[in-house]
Amino acid sequence: MDNLGLAHPKKLEIAVPANMRCGKPEGEVAAIEEPTWAPLTYTFAGVWEVQPQWLEDHLRDTQIVDVREASEFEGPLGRIPGARLIPLGQLTERADELDRDKPVVAVCRAGGRSAQATLMLRRAGFEEVANLAGGMLRWRAQRCPVEGARD
Repeated sequence: MDNLGLAHPKKLEIAVPANMRCGKPEGEVAAIEEPTWAPLTYTFAGVWEVQPQWLEDHLRDTQIVDVREASEFEGPLGRIPGARLIPLGQLTERADELDRDKPVVAVCRAGGRSAQATLMLRRAGFEEVANLAGGMLRWRAQRCPVEGARD
């Protein structure tokens, strides 16, 4: 490695100790208030997640925001009944289309983009927000209802 002539990695003195603590910050960490609107799981990435079975049982009580692109929303995986399409790239500008008094569950193909959407919605002032654990792939694997799917 020394023969490669690479510069010393930036912020190595910060990154290595953080990695040794598995990314957890030093010192006291504020307690995270447990949401009461659904049985949510707080992920290591700092995202609240809801399980597909709970969402299936509470479709009328939540707003489902599908943050995939239109081609995916209309694609083979289908969509959750009643889901509203707001692609991730448009979410910040279109967040006002959502009811702030009703819980929001974000969904995408596998859960990555929708996890990002939950953080964006929280920054926009939404308090009751969760990611659908596993996204549409898990929703379909658990045989939950879909619209527009092509098998």
